[in-house]
Amino acid sequence: MTGPDDGLAETPPAGGEPPPASANAPVTEAIREPRPWIERIGLAGIAIVMAGLFGTVGVAAWYGGEVFLAAMGAIGCLMTLWVGALTVIRG
Repeated sequence: MTGPDDGLAETPPAGGEPPPASANAPVTEAIREPRPWIERIGLAGIAIVMAGLFGTVGVAAWYGGEVFLAAMGAIGCLMTLWVGALTVIRG
């Protein structure tokens, strides 16, 4: 094409209908509602279990002399706890 590539065609494609007006309309965001408390608590519980598993891998790797794997396990544990806490706080 020789024109600007802004997604809007000036002329309809050969042999076809022009796209409907709604195809070029901006996308609106859906209204976001917070999760119910029971779901937040359940997801946080899953996060705690997963963080415990990551922590166990980290400790076992540390005692086994695998420093890199221990660091990865510790980072996974902290990140999982962080996301679990955000799930409860933000919903």
